[in-house]
Amino acid sequence: MLPAEREQNIVDYLRQNKTATVHELSTIFDVHDATIRRDLKNLEKYNQIKRTHGGVVLQHDEVKDELNFHERESTHFTEKRNIGKKAATFVNEGDTIIIDSGSTTLQFAKHLINKQNLTIITNDIHIASILNSSQNKIIVTGGILYKDNYILNGHITDRTLADLNPTKLFLATPALHFEKGITHYSEELSPAKRIMVEQSKEIFLLADSSKFDKVSLHNICPISSIDVLITDDVNNAYNEEKYKIQVGQFIKV
Repeated sequence: MLPAEREQNIVDYLRQNKTATVHELSTIFDVHDATIRRDLKNLEKYNQIKRTHGGVVLQHDEVKDELNFHERESTHFTEKRNIGKKAATFVNEGDTIIIDSGSTTLQFAKHLINKQNLTIITNDIHIASILNSSQNKIIVTGGILYKDNYILNGHITDRTLADLNPTKLFLATPALHFEKGITHYSEELSPAKRIMVEQSKEIFLLADSSKFDKVSLHNICPISSIDVLITDDVNNAYNEEKYKIQVGQFIKV
């Protein structure tokens, strides 16, 4: 088993069992304790896990990523609303856009209701239902519904996205890092995001400042792929310049 695969399996095991010891993990994966310690050191480096006396648990940020939609929507609500409002100013009549599923992109979608002559693609049924009252063409990707989060995902979703060529993507993420780029905690949800990035001419990342300097397990794209990054000015603990030099525009609202 490759180290990256074993690290993924360690995270999956901790999601199910909450905690584990080094010896427990070495027995499960049939490797030496020293090998598990190296895996844990790497996972801890990127904020995936937290080592405790005699054991290991998931980092709080990793658990938070899996909160249901309503819990995420109420977190940093004002910041997300302001980010969404600013992002809407980049949408022009005649655009074909993709709106990724997310609590920040939902706030963005609310500011599109009074716009016209747009083609809007989304994998989020909550976003689609809000935009149903607008004078725009709405394309819903189809796919398997993740009921707690309103997300459509799976092979049907991926095939639909791969057949479309939007002018702009409005992307959500639980984690971004100036070295590791845009990452996501879910192996299942990551492929659709990668396809969105590949198919879109211009990429807008909508991320509140709590997401900065975070790394999840699955890569989506490098920071340099982002044309416009829109965030808030609440958290200034991260090194802003390391992000600014890699994106086309860095906007704080």
